[in-house]
Amino acid sequence: MSDHASFNDTIIEEFRANGGTVSRFGRSLVLVHHVGAKSGIERIAPVMAIRDGDDAWLIAASKAGADDHPAWYHNLLANSDVTIETADEPAVDVHVTDLQGEDRDVAWARFTSMSPGFASYEKRTSRVIPVLRLARRG
Repeated sequence: MSDHASFNDTIIEEFRANGGTVSRFGRSLVLVHHVGAKSGIERIAPVMAIRDGDDAWLIAASKAGADDHPAWYHNLLANSDVTIETADEPAVDVHVTDLQGEDRDVAWARFTSMSPGFASYEKRTSRVIPVLRLARRG
């Protein structure tokens, strides 16, 4: 198991054991269930989220400023109807939208104002960091 997978597993365990609270992140994470676009394997990614109204969440595919997008980003584009776990609900069916232009820029500004880490990620990479909106389905 890679160090990254082990770190994610630890975060997921803590999230579930403590009702969505994780020591390093508070209650700001969601667990995104996604299926590998190539592998077909179901995976779970813990991702920092910002509420966007009552029925939506914003997530940023920052990958800590790496020059490539996280694998889960590609998986969500390939299969945009997924389930997330939130601090308040164990299963929320959502539809994923990859925000573009001004919508993306406004959403990204929410991340950088919430945490200076996001601004540093942006400085480390030449790519535009995608922001996705996860809107409750049904």
